Order: sequence, then structure tokens, then C-alpha cells
Amino acid sequence: MTAALARPIHLRYAAPSELAAAPLHSSVRLSLDSARGPVGVRGTLRDAALFRDAMAALATILESDLRYKGRDRAAYLAYLMKQGKKATAAIWEAQKAFLESAFADDAASARQGDGSPAKASGALDPVLTVHPDEVSIEVFSRDESAYARLAFSSDLFEGREAAHGTAFVDLSPRIVEQIDRLRVYTKVELDAGASRAAGPTGAGARGASIERSLEVPATWLRGFLQVQSAATLPAVSCELAPIDLYNALFVLRTRKAKKPPRGLRFELVPGKPPRLILEPWEILLEGHGPPYEGPPRVVRTFGRQRLLALSRLLPHVRGARAELRGPGLPVFWVLDLGRATLTVALTGWTDSSWASAASFDALMPRDGGVRATLDALAGRQLALLRERGPLPLAALAAGGSAEDARAALQLECLRGRVLYDVARRVYRPRELFPEPVDEREIRFSSPREAAAHRLLGAPGAVRPTKVHEIAGEGTEIHGQVADREAHRDFSPRFTMDLEGRVSDPWCSCPTFRRSGLREGPCEHMIALRVAYARERAEKDALRQTAEGRSLIRAETRTYVRREASGAEVVYRVSLDDRVVHLSWGARGGEPRHQRIWFDTDGEARDAYFKRLDGLTSSGFVDADASSA
Repeated sequence: MTAALARPIHLRYAAPSELAAAPLHSSVRLSLDSARGPVGVRGTLRDAALFRDAMAALATILESDLRYKGRDRAAYLAYLMKQGKKATAAIWEAQKAFLESAFADDAASARQGDGSPAKASGALDPVLTVHPDEVSIEVFSRDESAYARLAFSSDLFEGREAAHGTAFVDLSPRIVEQIDRLRVYTKVELDAGASRAAGPTGAGARGASIERSLEVPATWLRGFLQVQSAATLPAVSCELAPIDLYNALFVLRTRKAKKPPRGLRFELVPGKPPRLILEPWEILLEGHGPPYEGPPRVVRTFGRQRLLALSRLLPHVRGARAELRGPGLPVFWVLDLGRATLTVALTGWTDSSWASAASFDALMPRDGGVRATLDALAGRQLALLRERGPLPLAALAAGGSAEDARAALQLECLRGRVLYDVARRVYRPRELFPEPVDEREIRFSSPREAAAHRLLGAPGAVRPTKVHEIAGEGTEIHGQVADREAHRDFSPRFTMDLEGRVSDPWCSCPTFRRSGLREGPCEHMIALRVAYARERAEKDALRQTAEGRSLIRAETRTYVRREASGAEVVYRVSLDDRVVHLSWGARGGEPRHQRIWFDTDGEARDAYFKRLDGLTSSGFVDADASSA
């Protein structure tokens, strides 16, 4: 499926969601899609303040959109035209057409809050699932950069009545505003149901039924399902105290970064609480949570500004956990709220761009001759989840390979039939649609990305020829692509900055020469981006063995160590054939340099790895091992 295609969805709500308030009693009535059958939950809330604040934070993530929006200059262009300036009617009409297309979703959403017809295309409504042990609501932000799952434990409800299943829920801006004004000192009841009657005040008081036909873009559905697929991958996790989250949010709220890098860096040292460093100010926040258990790592993450959506929940947070899954993949934050849990996945980009193609490449289960076996295993595991409910990976992989079980469950996540609960580390059955999503339809975001993977399928057709590390700026990557269908070789290149963004692209193909990036990146650039990511992952795996180390002729590693005073020492070691280059010093200061020549490349390689092992034994942490 290409980016232009969409999935048609028809939603039918018996009435709009509303808040019915009385002097001593309030009822939150959430309408569910009636096409999914008898699904719902009802009960009195034991902690109405927690419900109110959690729903407000969830709505903030749902409505977040950090994409760049151009200014409305239509009135100014009209003024120039009246003055006889160089502003033609064609320019004015083009400006208005651009604004109408750019803000069509926002205007339609506003009309939906008034009860009039909703937009014909856009994101899906939030997904509500009633499990035996909890009720969860899932949302995906408008800019496709943040996913959130809010789970209310059964302990939150008094007199809980539930019908298990999954349905879409009407969570319009109107009901969100009403919940935000909820009086928590009175008795509050939650009544969410699909086929429930309008209520004691009659159907006329609640309004007429709502029917909407949506065209959900393939890119939105792809991001929604692939972010959940990322949750199944192995992760490095660390625990934070509530005060650690407060300190990070305080810095982000009171400061604004005007230059890159804009990352949130984790320093994970075994036996010590995690440290947080906010760039570019290099503000060090000492952790107050449990000691970290695992190999030493320095992990850089992006998308930190979206953490401000969690500010409303700070009074309820009992603990926080950050799960880091790899370069470019989403970072999962799990907030323990007592009777509720909020899981938030933050990506490093505010829009689906070609730079993210390499990240999503890791989210697809392996293909090839084992697909039939993988499908059969996925079917058995889905049946087991439906029969027994939430299960951890160990229980699902009993008697078989854990990697095979994870790949099969990852496939079911992409089909929308299984959900991985990051907070409790269990798999849950969750039917997003009555029919499963064909994972091949969301495999690629555009025809050019599909063409790029066609090139990657030919052995040796795509290879990076030069990788040049630019200190303090990023990595310059050159490559060679043999396009057998075009019977030509092309030479793409680009630069990746410290935040993973791509700049200065160039390619010798006709597409780039004709339009540059105005029509999007060519398939050769995308293929080189994915090939570089795969090669880097393979090298990181090979360098752990003696055979793999013998193949390395050129590489650069950065090691860091935090002194007792709080100062950070950075040690950079480079291997270039028969030369070992050393650079060390305090971060932000003038480093010292040393260059050592050897008679053979083998001697240089041995000295290089001996130097790295010595740094590790001296308390330095490899900063290149895991940067998200």
C-alpha cells in the first residue's frame, strides 16, 4: 500500500459522549462504536481526581501536533494586491489552497466538537479495550510521533460491571473539556458502553446518534501499529523516582534550546541510580531511584519536549520507568499511578520522514521461507491468548524458541490483533478491527521506499563506500547503488546530524537532478540509509567476537566517565588502517590529541581494542553502544 491509499472505517455512536452532573453525583458517559457488539464497563470511581488528570494528559497527547505550520499570509497578500505590488491572484489562491489543505484536519475536528459532520479522512478515534483485570484507552498523536496507553485497574471501580472486548470511543474535545471540570469531591460514575441506552434523562437530552465514515491514511495506521510492534523488541530499562521526572520537566519548562543537540541523555552505570543529562546545556540530574542493573551504557534519546504532557500527572506518580530499545526506535515511559498506569512511546521525529525508514525496518518480522511457519505459530499464540488472557513471553514460548515466539507476536501486533503491555510485560489479545490488517499493506510508507527495499534485496547492490565522522556535527555517508532495472550505478550521499536528521542530500539519479527533494527522497537515498543502519548493527554484533574484530579496519568509539565533581571526561579513540588516533579531555573544553602509527594494520587493531578494554576497566562507558 502506498501513502496515498487509505483504509475505510465506518463508526456509529448511539449518542455523543457527555458528562451528566448533579449536586451530589456526576456520571461520565462515554459512547463506544456500536458495530463491535456489547462492549463496555460501568462502576463508581474510587479516585475521581486520578481519572480526571489521567484523561486530561491522555487528551493532550492525542491532540499534540508539533509539525511546522506556515503562517497565514492571505490577508497580507490581498493588501499587496490592492497596493499594486507584485502579488498576483495566482499566488493568493495558491496560498489559500495550501492553508486549507494544511489545516483541514483541525477545522474538521472543531466541527466534530459541535456535533456536526466530522472529517472524511484522518486519524482513528481512541481505542478502548475492556480486559478482565483493567480497562485501557489507546491514542496516537496527530503528528504520528507519540503513542499512549492509559490503563485503569479494576481496583479503581466500585461495583464494576464489564463486557470484555474492543471498540472505538468518542473522545471529542467537548467531553474532554467537561471531564477537566469534573467535581471530584462528589460521587462519580463511569459508564462506557456501545449498546447502552442514552441514560435516565432520555435520548433526546444526549443528542442524536453519530455516524462517521473515515478514510484512515496508511501512514497513520502504519505508525500506530509499528510503534506497538517496537514494544515487543528487547529493551534496556531503568527506574526513576517521581522527583527525577519532576526535575526533568522543570528544566524543560523553564529553558528553551536554541541549538542542537536537543537530546535527553541517560548515563547508566551498574550499581548506581540513573543520571539524566539535558542537552545542549549539559545539566546533570542525579537519580533517586533504584540502582541500575545491567551493562554500562550511555543512551541519547530525542522527543523530550513531549514529556511536558505528563506534568498534570506529577501528583499521582509513584514511580517511572524508561525503556530504551535502540537507535531511532521509540522510547517508552511507564508511569505508575497507583490504580492506573500510563505508557507513553515517544519517537525522535515530529513527522513521518524518510530518515525514520531505517528505524521502522527493524520493526518487521523476518520474511522469506519461514513465513508460513511464522503464520502458524502466530495463530496458535493468538488462540492461547484468547483462551487464557494476558501472558508473558516465557509462557507463550514454552517448549520453543523465544525469538520465534517474539517474531510471531510481533507479526500479530502489526495485524492489530495482539497488544504488548509494556507496563506489565505481558501480551494481551486486542482486536483493532474485525478483520486483521494485512502487514504487507503497511510495510512501506511510499512506492519509493518499496523500490528501496527491492534494491536492498539484491546482494551487494547497496553498499556504503565512505563513512566520515564529523566531530560535533554528525556523520557524512557516501554510497554506491547498483540499480539493475535501470542498468546504471548511482552515488547517493547525505549527512546525519547528532539528532538523527538528514541534511545535505545528493544523488546522481535523474529523479534528484530533476526535482531535488521537492518530490521526496529517491529510492537510492532511502536504500543507503537503511543499508548504513543494517551495517552498523552487524558491526556492533561482530565486534564482540575475535573473528569480527579481525575484520574491522576503521572505526571510531567515544567513551565517557563522570567524575565525583560532576565533570564529564570524554575519550575518543579512532582506528584508521595502521593509525590509532586518541582525543581526550573534559566535555566542552579543548581536548588533547595523540596519533600513533604502527607497522601493520593488525598491530594497530590490537592496540586499538586494548585501549578500549583499558577504558572500560577504568570506569569509562561506551557512548556509542546504544544511542536511541
